[in-house]
Amino acid sequence: MTACANAKTATTNVADCIKNAIKSRVDSAAFDSWIAPLSFSVDGNILSLIAHNQFACDFVRATYTNILHTFASEFGLSVRVCAGRPAHSISPRPMNDNAPRKEIITCELLPVTAPDATGFDSFVACDENAFAVNACKKFAAGKITFSPLFIYGADGCGKTLLAECLHGCAHGKTLMMTGSQFVAEFQRAITERNIFAFKDFVRNCDNFIMDDVQAICGKRATSEEFTGLLVDLVKMGKNIALFSNASPANLTGFDRRLQSLLASGLVADIVAPNKTVRRSIMTRANVPAAVADNLSGRISANGHIVSGVAKKIAAWRDMMDIDVTLDVAEKLLADVLTKQKTPLGRAREMAAKLGVSFDDVASPSRVRGVVRARQIIMAVLKQTTDLSLAEIGRIVGDRDHATVLYGLAQIEKQKQTDLLMTAEIEQLIHG
Repeated sequence: MTACANAKTATTNVADCIKNAIKSRVDSAAFDSWIAPLSFSVDGNILSLIAHNQFACDFVRATYTNILHTFASEFGLSVRVCAGRPAHSISPRPMNDNAPRKEIITCELLPVTAPDATGFDSFVACDENAFAVNACKKFAAGKITFSPLFIYGADGCGKTLLAECLHGCAHGKTLMMTGSQFVAEFQRAITERNIFAFKDFVRNCDNFIMDDVQAICGKRATSEEFTGLLVDLVKMGKNIALFSNASPANLTGFDRRLQSLLASGLVADIVAPNKTVRRSIMTRANVPAAVADNLSGRISANGHIVSGVAKKIAAWRDMMDIDVTLDVAEKLLADVLTKQKTPLGRAREMAAKLGVSFDDVASPSRVRGVVRARQIIMAVLKQTTDLSLAEIGRIVGDRDHATVLYGLAQIEKQKQTDLLMTAEIEQLIHG
C-alpha cells in the first residue's frame, strides 16, 4: 500500500510541477480561463488533460500544444487532451466490497486526423445536390475563389453530414461548430470575462465551418459578434462554410448587413434524398437489395428517417441473427411506412380530391375543370414517380407524349400566378 501511495503522490507531483511551469509562461488571465480548469493526471508515460467541454478542449489544443509538449517532454511524457470528466468527479455506485473496483473515465479521444480524400464518399448525392457537393470538395481542397460558401436546405437533406465530410477533408487548421455552440460559448466568454480569448480562438483557423447558422437568429449581441467574425475572416483570406435550414434572405432575425454578407459568396441549396439515394443509403447499411428497393419508395424523403430505418433493420438482424425479409421489414417499420399505391390508384384518388370523376379525366373531354384536373394529376405524377411521360399519358386516358408535355408546361405557367393551384398541388404531393 505504501508503494502504491508513493507512486500516486509522485505522479500527482509531476502533474503539479507541469501545471506550475505552464503558469509561469502563460498570462494569468489566460491561465485562469483555460489551463486551471483542466484536470491534470499522469498515467504511465501520458499526461492527460481533461477539459469540461469540447470547445475548451479544442482551444487548448490549438493554443497551448507547443507549451504542453515542451514541459511534458522534460518528464518523458506525451500529452493527451480530451473532453470529458475525470474519474474522481463521478460518484461511485455502491458495489460488492469483494468485487474489484474500476476507475471510470468518460473521456472520448478526438485525435487530429489528416484530410481524407475519400471522406465525401459517405454523402450519397443526387443530381440536384451535385453542385453543392462539388463546391464543398473545392473548399476542402483549398481551391475556392468564393467565401463564404453558404449551403441551405430543409431538415433531413444531409446538411450536417455534408458539413462533417467537409470538416474531415479540409486542408489546414479547421474549426467546426454549430450555431448553438457559438451562442453558448460566446455567452460563457462574456460571463467569465475572457471574450478576447474567445475572439482569438475562433479567428485562429484556416477554415471556419458552422452548422445550423439559424440558431443565432434573433440574438442581437451574438449576431453582431458573428458578423464581426465573418468580416475578419474574409479580410484575412480564410475559408468560411455555413450551413442553414433557410437561404440568407429568409433568415429572419438577422439584420440586412449580415444577410447580405452571408449571400456575398456562393449560395447553394440541397434537396431531400430522392428514391435512388434512399435506396443507396439502405443498401450501404447492408439492407437486402430487394427490401431496400421496395422501402425506398415508401418512406419519407428525410435523411434522418432513412438512416433510422437502416439502423433499425441492422439492429434487428444482429439481435435475431437472421436476414430481414420484406414481410419482416413491413411489420418492423409499420410506424414509418406509407401504404404502397399504384400510380393509377393515386390518379383516381387525386381526381376525387379535385372534385372530378376519373372517368372524365381519362375521357376525351375538353371541359375546363376536367382539363385542369387532368393536367394537375399529370404534374403530380411527374414529380412524385419515376414514370416516363408516355406512361403518365397512358394513365390519364392514353394521351401521347406531346400532350403530357404541353400539360406540364401549362401547369408551370399557371403556378406563377394561381396560388390556389400551387397549394392544391403541394397538398396532393404530400397528402
